[in-house]
Amino acid sequence: MKNFLDDNFLLPNKSAERLYHDYAKAMPIIDYHCHLPPDQIAADHQFENLTQIWLYGDHYKWRAMRANGVNEAYITGNKSDYEKFEQWANTVPYTVRNPLFHWTHLELQRYFNVYDLLLPASAKKVYDDCTSKLQTPEYSVRSLITKMNVEAVCTTDDPIDNLEHHQKIKQDGYSVKVLPAYRPDKAMNADDIAALNTYINKVEEVTGLKIEDYDTYLEALKQRHDYFAANGCSVSDHGLEQIYAEDYTQEEVQGIFRKIRANQVLLPGEILKFKSAMLYEFALWDHEKGWVQQYHLGALRNNNSRAFRNLGADTGWDSIGDFSQARALSKFLDKLDSEDRLAKTIIYNLNPADNELMATMIGNFNDGSVAGKIQFGSAWWFLDQKDGMTRQINALSNMGLLSRMVGMLTDSRSFLSYPRHEYFRRLLCSILGEDIENGELPADYEWIGKIVQDICYHNAKNYFSF
Repeated sequence: MKNFLDDNFLLPNKSAERLYHDYAKAMPIIDYHCHLPPDQIAADHQFENLTQIWLYGDHYKWRAMRANGVNEAYITGNKSDYEKFEQWANTVPYTVRNPLFHWTHLELQRYFNVYDLLLPASAKKVYDDCTSKLQTPEYSVRSLITKMNVEAVCTTDDPIDNLEHHQKIKQDGYSVKVLPAYRPDKAMNADDIAALNTYINKVEEVTGLKIEDYDTYLEALKQRHDYFAANGCSVSDHGLEQIYAEDYTQEEVQGIFRKIRANQVLLPGEILKFKSAMLYEFALWDHEKGWVQQYHLGALRNNNSRAFRNLGADTGWDSIGDFSQARALSKFLDKLDSEDRLAKTIIYNLNPADNELMATMIGNFNDGSVAGKIQFGSAWWFLDQKDGMTRQINALSNMGLLSRMVGMLTDSRSFLSYPRHEYFRRLLCSILGEDIENGELPADYEWIGKIVQDICYHNAKNYFSF
């Protein structure tokens, strides 16, 4: 009988064990999309206790605590850090079969060398032990990243960010590359005219350009795109319900922009045309610079209006949406490809019903110019778990080339999330190891092991220009 989270966790046979321990385990990590706060990396922040590094901002844990009946005062409220941790420790035993149960204990083991199960009875001991270690230099945020063998990190940054923190990190000579990613979603969000106008005013302040029309707005955002490139950025990212690919004319979009600046209500069709025009322009800039563009599609955000009013966005009230994805995505990619201006692209879906859709869509635009030019991204958000990862890997294997996949990313705000790469690697080796054991793949460990290492590291290393 296997022990819980032992060395061969998720590795069901000798072939899987060999692939993981001999080939996958030691590979460096390229975390090409995450939400780590660059200011904390720049300051080499030291967290005061385990709650601050583990529970602050982690809406995965918050959702679980709410489902377990924990009052909001112990989640985002004014209770003490230890009281909040106690409630998390009370919740953990009830997360069985949720990935949080595995992640929690992997993180305790890998970062803190703590092998106790987190239970109400062990809460004080675990908290005190980990909090004590967090006071030492070995547990500053830079040290935590280095500890996990991370080679490069891409944060997620708004075009108006001055990137001072990235500049400081580089100036300090930190061994890990910490690079920005250009995420201009707020710049195209015509659903909220007041917020968009406030944002446009901020773009004016940052660029020094008087934004009087649509062309000037594009000029200002392009200036920021150039600024990001000058600061090491080579990746963009969008978090959208779906791709926007409505037909429009320049005259129409210019008129829509005038209505925006006049605070006039837009018709639904005008909103879609504006978003479509902006998304297309961003994609042209990405291609011009040889960037990789990423599209995260399918989240239905801020479902609980009462909670949104009280707590704001990104506090755990989002879910999977059932948006139609195929036709607009195909139209968008085809328009760029027909002009030979389609950049390297990674597409992530949140609805697992779209797995096969995405796995086949990428094949429409892989033109042989670059291996794996169009990627079906790793299982994202709610799919970032054993079943979700397995289904994504199987869909890509059946309909594309798994061997060209650029691997895993954390997509996390937590400095303790890097064991998710280990989780992915163990599952990958489990799937390939089972195929070897079943005679579906040859027991050529050097060959299959190379494919494992490519997926874990080399493909991303070659794909991104870090």
